[in-house]
Amino acid sequence: MKTASKPHLIVLAAYAAMLALALMVLAGYFGTYSSFLDAFSHFRVHFAAAAALLALVLLATRFRLTAGSVLIFAIACLATLPASVFGLAAPVQAGSIAAANGQPIYRLLQMNLRFNNPAPEKVLSLIGSVQPDIITFEETSQMWEDKLSLVAHAYPYGIRCGGEYGTTILSRRPFVEGSEPGCYESGTLATARVDLGGTTVDVAAVHLGWPWPIRQMRQIDRISAPLAAFGDDAIMAGDCNAAAWSAAVHRLAGKGGFTIMPSVGATWLWRRLPDALRYFGLPIDQVFSKGGVTIHSAKKLAPAGSDHLPILVEFSVRPKKPQDENQTATVSAEPERIARLGGNG
Repeated sequence: MKTASKPHLIVLAAYAAMLALALMVLAGYFGTYSSFLDAFSHFRVHFAAAAALLALVLLATRFRLTAGSVLIFAIACLATLPASVFGLAAPVQAGSIAAANGQPIYRLLQMNLRFNNPAPEKVLSLIGSVQPDIITFEETSQMWEDKLSLVAHAYPYGIRCGGEYGTTILSRRPFVEGSEPGCYESGTLATARVDLGGTTVDVAAVHLGWPWPIRQMRQIDRISAPLAAFGDDAIMAGDCNAAAWSAAVHRLAGKGGFTIMPSVGATWLWRRLPDALRYFGLPIDQVFSKGGVTIHSAKKLAPAGSDHLPILVEFSVRPKKPQDENQTATVSAEPERIARLGGNG
């Protein structure tokens, strides 16, 4: 009985792996129909790049026609992703719109702190050097409550929701008088209404759980009410544990009528890997805007002890016309009502 040679088995294995990777890339495009399929979308870059490399090798074999088709498919998938994902555009020009004359530019710092960050002093130093107007943090454990008290004088307005994996909003700017910040779904979502130069902006910090088989989609549905109750102008940032192009992130954005900011690239890397490999991480920290909030730029900052990189966002808020304020007076009162009803996680 004739047995297959070792080189032939390697080629067959490479062919099977290429097809499997291509199928996983394809599956990710159908994430709106199934959270199981959406789980593949987060690794679209990795799967497509690996499939393309295998296809290049297999072009010299009898599988060249299939390999050529997979190569074209993989390249097409990669080409549809933002250039920033590959480090080819930094900082992200999410709007490429210059602020109007005299219109102030605000800074938002977004970061998953990691609940047991071994170098909290790096985060405190980062806050001091960047001096953002608003901060959205995730995984603000008890340790962080103590550490962040050191910047309370600079950020007198804030809310902390949930426990070890909860969310926090800190602000230099005052919360709108008479409004109450809110916590939802055991700290999955923290909300506050911030006064930015006389314009009310709803601010949210979000921390979603992992995709399938964890019930990420159900978690999104459970915070849909407070998201839908946001006013006309809002900005939300957080660790979504999902790529910007995934069905999960689009579902989250749809609940509040948000626009998803183009990805700034890989922000998370397994903590046991060297930071030099950060390029191969996952782009799971996202920023969303709504209404008169215009994002002008966003960029990743240097590591600060967490497995997530900080993101610095610059944005402005288009002032409302007097008639707009009258039309939205009733709507803007709704988030306050829901915030009062929301239970702290």
